[in-house]
Amino acid sequence: MDNKLIHFEIVTPERVVLKEDVLQVTVPTREGEITVLPNHIPLIASLQSGVIEAKTKDNQIEVMSVSGGFLEVLKDKVVILADTAERAHEIDTNRAEEARKRAEQTKKNAIHKDDVDFTEIQAQIEKELARTKAVKKWKKIKNLDK
Repeated sequence: MDNKLIHFEIVTPERVVLKEDVLQVTVPTREGEITVLPNHIPLIASLQSGVIEAKTKDNQIEVMSVSGGFLEVLKDKVVILADTAERAHEIDTNRAEEARKRAEQTKKNAIHKDDVDFTEIQAQIEKELARTKAVKKWKKIKNLDK
């Protein structure tokens, strides 16, 4: 493998979202956003909902949304085991926005109830925000903004 490339895989319980050699990858961890370059020190980190950007070997930017999971960085390999992940071009913006609004409404309606898991509701809101953000970023990169 070219020592200027990193083998990058992002996997969910359902599928392999992306498996490609990249120049770099930027990931939202619980400690903050990090960019991994070739020969990075080994690292394991928890992910938070957000946007992943991978720069491919032909200098294209691949944008994905992620919610939860783990990142493992080895010398020439980055593996993400994600709860959910989608490539931006696969995301239906309207459905993501509607899902976020429903989660916000559920949170609002649940304020006065005792048996509500606000952590779960907040995680759903963050997931849908990440999906929407990923699509917006991808459209901006591809000059698809209207």
